[in-house]
Amino acid sequence: MIPHAYRAAPLLALAFSLVPVAAHAAEAEADPTIIVTAPELTNDAEARVAKTAGGADVVSHQDYADKSIVSLRDTLAFSPGVYLQPRYGQEVRISIRGSGLSRGFHMRGLTLLQDGVPINLADDNGDFQELEPIFFDHLEVYRGANALRFGSGTLGGAVNGVTPTGRTAEGFYLRGDVGSFDSYRGLVSAGVASERVDAWAAVSADTSSGNRDHVNRRSFRFHGNVGLKLSDVVSTRFHASYNDLRQEIPGALTFDQALTTPRVASAAAVAGDQARDIVSLRLQNRTTFDWGAFKLDVGGFVNAKSLYHPIFQVIDQDSLDLGGFFRADYAAGPLEATLGGELRRGSTDARQYVNVAGRRGALVFDVDQTARTANIYGEVRVRPVEQLTLIAGGVSADGFRKRRVNVSTSRDGRIEFDSFSPKAGVLFEPNENVQFVANYSRSAEFPGFGEVFQTIGTPPISQVVLAIRPQRAWTAEVGTRGKTGIVSWDLALYRSTLKGELLQFTTNVSIPAATFNADRTLHQGIEAALEIAPTDWLRLRQVFTYSDFRFRGDASYGDNRLPVVPKHVYRVEVRIGSDALHIAPNVEWVPNGPYADYRNLVQTPGYALLGVTGGARIAEGIDAFVDVRNVTGKKAIGDISAVIAAMPSSAIFYPVERRAVSAGIRSRF
Repeated sequence: MIPHAYRAAPLLALAFSLVPVAAHAAEAEADPTIIVTAPELTNDAEARVAKTAGGADVVSHQDYADKSIVSLRDTLAFSPGVYLQPRYGQEVRISIRGSGLSRGFHMRGLTLLQDGVPINLADDNGDFQELEPIFFDHLEVYRGANALRFGSGTLGGAVNGVTPTGRTAEGFYLRGDVGSFDSYRGLVSAGVASERVDAWAAVSADTSSGNRDHVNRRSFRFHGNVGLKLSDVVSTRFHASYNDLRQEIPGALTFDQALTTPRVASAAAVAGDQARDIVSLRLQNRTTFDWGAFKLDVGGFVNAKSLYHPIFQVIDQDSLDLGGFFRADYAAGPLEATLGGELRRGSTDARQYVNVAGRRGALVFDVDQTARTANIYGEVRVRPVEQLTLIAGGVSADGFRKRRVNVSTSRDGRIEFDSFSPKAGVLFEPNENVQFVANYSRSAEFPGFGEVFQTIGTPPISQVVLAIRPQRAWTAEVGTRGKTGIVSWDLALYRSTLKGELLQFTTNVSIPAATFNADRTLHQGIEAALEIAPTDWLRLRQVFTYSDFRFRGDASYGDNRLPVVPKHVYRVEVRIGSDALHIAPNVEWVPNGPYADYRNLVQTPGYALLGVTGGARIAEGIDAFVDVRNVTGKKAIGDISAVIAAMPSSAIFYPVERRAVSAGIRSRF
């Protein structure tokens, strides 16, 4: 579990953060705002979105600075089309356009990146908890095939968290939060810059007993980067991230328990002291060669990760992933072109033990897993007239999953995948403030170790090694975004026809395989955001997502709706006031809950959650905030583990967050 690194990390982080800034504090120019948001970084990101012929947006730190920031749910709540539902602690379900629809653990169908480098493992699965949203200057969200610029060819797209640099966040930034359920959180970051060298680093730590039994958590995180300007053409930046995350698991509840006694934990979770502990170290570099019209980025990364995960058994894994990438951009006159590629290769020592109250018992499973995922992507943009841009591109990907069995009744195995996903798009701009977009694309998603070698059933089986195939889809999308007067908007309508969608359900003795390929399914919907700001002291922002996900003439399920994601989700917030003093009530409304099963036997009830945030300027450079969630103490079901045929007695339901109050203070100097 990298114990020596854990002990040394706080000292290294503080040294990285404090020493350079202390030496240059006298030179730091006073910053009138205490929010870590660099306009130049955000503007560059928004310019890239403006060239995208489909759903994409940028979320700045300022958009969520007045909230208790526990997970990506707190940062992306108002990003259109992103479905994020808290389960417990920092665990959330994240899905875009139905990606990883029934995956209730880890993550699938999305590419998550930090500073442009993926945190996904080589088999494309990952743990979003390794992204610390409190560090980010902003997040870039590219939905579906619009994530081509990151080499992503998945149904969901990509989310890229961008950290500050010493040039964009000079000086100290401090933040401290306290809240319900014995929750405490702290952050210190610092940045410094000279003519050719800059550095930025941050340390965060939090602890909480959680809003349910058996859901204690604690974390320690560090991220830092150093940039060097080697010449007028060449610059390079090194990043280092360290995470130590400890999270107890409360388990799922029955329908009645979730609605009446949501605080309780499942008996199995308590008896097995179920948890998910992650220790990871990530190092990466990006070197840029800028010759004006032609720009080349090259780099590499290494991720070392340890997972200790007592559930039905104790899953104990150590993995090492290595990768490299390049991206070349050319822009001259009406022509722009991009060519890039990425290679990830990883090895995992995967062991499973009998769970003896959260400790390792007898070894029952020991395999060596190896995965590779590689892609090469390109895009050409031509502007025949000033208002019109034509776009064509594609992603070619291949990979393999292999395992060698040391201890198990299962067999060795290897499977290979490949795909080509083309894309074509149109971007029409009648004026500088309005855009209309359309695109048509293919996506492909390769199954990971958990799908190819299904070892979580009862008993584990290996016969499905050759039965699982990639998920493929064709997606058509049209939309518009822009701003006129006091109104700004972002609207996308999409329709995806899928073949072989990777779906999951809760297993039992008679159904040991947790993942299967559906035949034909349909994902279609609306992603809408509307903001109205009539004055400097009044802003209304709202997002609406319509999700129609269903089987298409399936032999077993007909045209039934797919479970987990509700058909309608609406969020609204009204901010009244200025930075000196403001209040922002908000509402999350789900008119009707989703189905819990593929047979559509049980549907959860809808709900509305009321919250409010507020902030005040205490002194120059010092702000305070308060965040109150679920003000009325509403009891509802927020998330589900899909099954084939549900009953109210099925322990597959997760309650929404209980009423919670948090407050904090942040300062920049």
